[in-house]
Amino acid sequence: MKAVYPGSFDPPTNGHLDIITRASKLTDNLIVAVLNNPSKKPMFTVDEKIEMLKELTKDIPNVKVASFSGLLVDFCKQNDCKIIIRGLRALTDFEYEFQIALTNKTMDKDIETLFMPTDTQNLWLSSSVVKEIATFGGKYDAMVPKIVKDRLEEKVNKGEC
Repeated sequence: MKAVYPGSFDPPTNGHLDIITRASKLTDNLIVAVLNNPSKKPMFTVDEKIEMLKELTKDIPNVKVASFSGLLVDFCKQNDCKIIIRGLRALTDFEYEFQIALTNKTMDKDIETLFMPTDTQNLWLSSSVVKEIATFGGKYDAMVPKIVKDRLEEKVNKGEC
């Protein structure tokens, strides 16, 4: 069975890696799908995010990293995925994610969404918080893997954020 874990991953956090690691144990193949959303202004390019995620998941043999644009249900159909994995941090996440899950189900009745609560140490963690802390010179070592921290520091030092 194949599943997809979609997101913007801008940047990938320890919370994302926690969900990837745990979800990979529940399915034969997990596709970490990086959304290419031209309406957003990300800190990292899709290629940079894919590169980081590939490095972070290199020791998880059943994980593949890819990108997509457009509708997630179309990506699922193209990749023969019937399961969407979504991480939840708080009750507010659930309300939004539940709406998206029902919308996806309306578009394709064969796709199921599985919600995974994040580890309690990551309940407050988001990519937006990490980017803001990095931009203002705060300490975020415990929030992201080292490869991501290094890339964030490069962006901040070059003034790219």
